[in-house]
Amino acid sequence: MNNNQISNIKPCHGVLTLFGYGIQTRVDRGHLLIEDGIGSDRRRARLPRVGHGLKRLVVIGSDGVVSLGALRWLADQDAAFVMLDRDGSVLATTGPVRPSDARLRRAQALAIQSGSALEIARELIGRKLDGQANVAREKLLDTTTADTISQFRAELATAESGATIRLLESQAGRAYWSAWRNLTINFPKSDLRRVPDHWRTFGSRISVLTGSPRLAVNPPNAILNYLYAVLEAEARLAAAALGLDPGLGVLHADGPVRDSLACDLMEPVRPEVDGYVLDWILHETFSRDWFFEQRDGNCRLMGPFVARLSETAPTWRRTIAPFAEFVARRLFSTISKPNRDIGPATRLTQTHKRRAKGVVSGPKINNAPRPQTVCQGCGKSIVRGRKNCADCAIAVSRENLVDVARSGRVVAQSQEAQTRRAETQRRHETGKRKWSRASLPTWLNDDTYAERIQPRLMRVTNGTIASALEVSMPYAADIRTGRRRPHPRHWRTLARLVGVLGIDSGDPDQ
Repeated sequence: MNNNQISNIKPCHGVLTLFGYGIQTRVDRGHLLIEDGIGSDRRRARLPRVGHGLKRLVVIGSDGVVSLGALRWLADQDAAFVMLDRDGSVLATTGPVRPSDARLRRAQALAIQSGSALEIARELIGRKLDGQANVAREKLLDTTTADTISQFRAELATAESGATIRLLESQAGRAYWSAWRNLTINFPKSDLRRVPDHWRTFGSRISVLTGSPRLAVNPPNAILNYLYAVLEAEARLAAAALGLDPGLGVLHADGPVRDSLACDLMEPVRPEVDGYVLDWILHETFSRDWFFEQRDGNCRLMGPFVARLSETAPTWRRTIAPFAEFVARRLFSTISKPNRDIGPATRLTQTHKRRAKGVVSGPKINNAPRPQTVCQGCGKSIVRGRKNCADCAIAVSRENLVDVARSGRVVAQSQEAQTRRAETQRRHETGKRKWSRASLPTWLNDDTYAERIQPRLMRVTNGTIASALEVSMPYAADIRTGRRRPHPRHWRTLARLVGVLGIDSGDPDQ
């Protein structure tokens, strides 16, 4: 008897993320067959060649099998394959095969000698610092940090070497991340007893485990690391699609374990990722079930949560495309070529095609999919725009009412409030002493007020009554609803408010 619990999955925002153990991806009769899961909980998909909507297949971890036929199926469908380790590092990326211009790669290899590397580095880091200053000013509301970053940005124009540019970038980065340090991370009340203390603030961007951002020790930094990995994968695919070598960078030093050009292309888009995470920190609640802590303190992300983060890949792909094409154009400009050569293909933004059609505006970049919203009380998934589920909202409303009542009592007994009440009482007592009942017309009596005036007060606002009688809003509300009857000296004023005319002549119906 098979006790496996099987659910069907499909791409969301063009992305399908596989996680767990025993991952299988193969082709059967023209369909891409996919399976993943943990234990007896399995997920499956069967995608046809037409109408599947898949743009990115993301695999987390390395426990499973991806067939050569599946990679060919993805290439034929213009879809990319991305393999990420569970710590967020990029293991492999493959995309559609494109024709490559050897002249462009040669220009890339000679970028430092031609001077184009310095120009490209200034532009990419300049855009990064502009983005960081904007995040600090608009989202963190920290104008001091924003101004500091802008000062380093201004010095880029005179930077004469990559080392100087990297120094300015690192100085701006220290100021930028210091503004994040004390941000509070919100968890549902029901999760707080399971949340380590160092998870409740953003803290340092540098992990105590590695002395670098790798192996984050709290949720927000782990989220940033994973989104940066998704961004790096998109940068690799963008460079390869344009015929560039993702490993030959212009700013990052060459290394055996990273693609330097992909890291260069990431820089101007990092603030976009930061802003996405910052909005989450400032306005949403994290669920403890999205994370787990390893024995060494490394904070990792759970599979279903990772799948949600992977759905942001299309946004980062469209955001990084103009920068990748800028690099390709700048490198291409250093090549000796015929004048009729219009430059490298714009496969990512389709700029050449739009210009041929007379379209000026660029492609629209949609906002990244919003993260899941959870209840601040119990952590249950809720509709976006709310803070609590229906059950917790009742308790929260009760607590708020108690707090407001307690605060109201404190304010009501303050010296200032007592002084105002004393002045009001003296004013009303003086008015009573000066008033004479003989000043009322004979028809304006208790019966007339009860039958003609009070019922019509429901048409008058509380504010109008309070202003006319110089009384408080609560007292005006009681007069309007009939819970309290005002002093007879106010009857004449109320009669005028409700339209009982002719009171001086003694004819209320006139």
